[in-house]
Amino acid sequence: MNTAFYLSLAIFVVTYAIIISEKIHRTVIALAGAVLMIALGILSQEQAIEAIDFNTLGLLIGMMVVVSIAKQSGMFQYVAIWASKISRGKPLIIFCLLSFITALFSAFLDNVTTVLLIIPVTFVIANQLKIHPKPFLIAAILLANIGGVATLIGDPPNIMIGSASGLGFNAFLFNLGPISLIVAIVTIGLLLLTYRKKLITSPEARAAIMKFDPKEAITDKKLLIKSLVVLGVVIVGFFIHGTLHLEGATIALFGAALMLLLTMHDPEHSLREVEWTTIFFFTGLFILVGGLEEVGVIHKIADLFVATIHNNPVSGTIGLLWMSAIVSAVIDNIPFVATMIPIIQNIGQMSSLPLTPLWWALALGADIGGNATLIGASANVIVAGMAAKEDKKIGFFEYLKIAVPMTLVALILCTVYMYFRYLV
Repeated sequence: MNTAFYLSLAIFVVTYAIIISEKIHRTVIALAGAVLMIALGILSQEQAIEAIDFNTLGLLIGMMVVVSIAKQSGMFQYVAIWASKISRGKPLIIFCLLSFITALFSAFLDNVTTVLLIIPVTFVIANQLKIHPKPFLIAAILLANIGGVATLIGDPPNIMIGSASGLGFNAFLFNLGPISLIVAIVTIGLLLLTYRKKLITSPEARAAIMKFDPKEAITDKKLLIKSLVVLGVVIVGFFIHGTLHLEGATIALFGAALMLLLTMHDPEHSLREVEWTTIFFFTGLFILVGGLEEVGVIHKIADLFVATIHNNPVSGTIGLLWMSAIVSAVIDNIPFVATMIPIIQNIGQMSSLPLTPLWWALALGADIGGNATLIGASANVIVAGMAAKEDKKIGFFEYLKIAVPMTLVALILCTVYMYFRYLV
């Protein structure tokens, strides 16, 4: 182990620590760490560029453009108001429907986009019902992350895992979709038991909800039709991408280009809607992990993991599931997954362990574990910030008391599912 080994490790650890502390914006510090890797000679500029996963970035950018245009039609607000209407203003039923819609949207959009669309409508509905929005907000966080488990595009860690492993949209849906649905149903049930006494309103408030007209949410019918067509094409493309021999990024970017062509939208406006801070955060992260891989740190960690689990698929898979969940509860799951991907790839070269169950364990652990705290996933942070702006702050420990038991139950279900589906 030479100087470059310790230097790259020090850069990574310090960068990671500052990201966790949130003293400096995570994008700024990730890019600073990445530049240090290049400036100190750990990576050449060419190696740094090779370390960036452009499939992940392309998929994210493409879906962000599609959704940024589609949301202007009012289609997402329509669905939320429609759910309130068909529940006849009953808070318990509205709660269940909004939670389910959040999980469904998260599976086919992404959890960050979903909460940005659902939370404003949630505040309107809670205000009309004259009940506190916190049960709805906490449910939105939990179900957004749980729904994001189900597909390749539901959560950024899944996009990264799919790109690195070659596992496609259908593989995620058929392998993680069932457990995502099970966990979602159980979680909604537990939330109902927890909040049933708070989800009570007056007949007058229910009558006010019934006056809502979902059609008024649709601001542009032509844009709605075009958006539905493009979203349909993109989702079908994800299903058959293996047959088409196209990567997820190509399909998402095609969807973005098609949406821009059909709507003749100003590309400058649409591109401003892309979360470029997130894109550059990923870029810095990929380079940081590339530096670790170049000097052998990743290989060393893989050695230790293989030695610990003694080539045992059960202990390796279940151990990775719980470790991923615990770490993702404490820090954002994106940098954790970026670090674990090359470790799992190295494990495949060094042992006889089947890799596919390890990929599913990493995705489940990172996505579900991110629910445990307010800083575990990007969607959590966004909802907490939106709640604070509305003077409905969610306390860190207040959230913890609800989320930790829910997360433990979800992880037990995931453990049973992984064991009987892949390890028996």
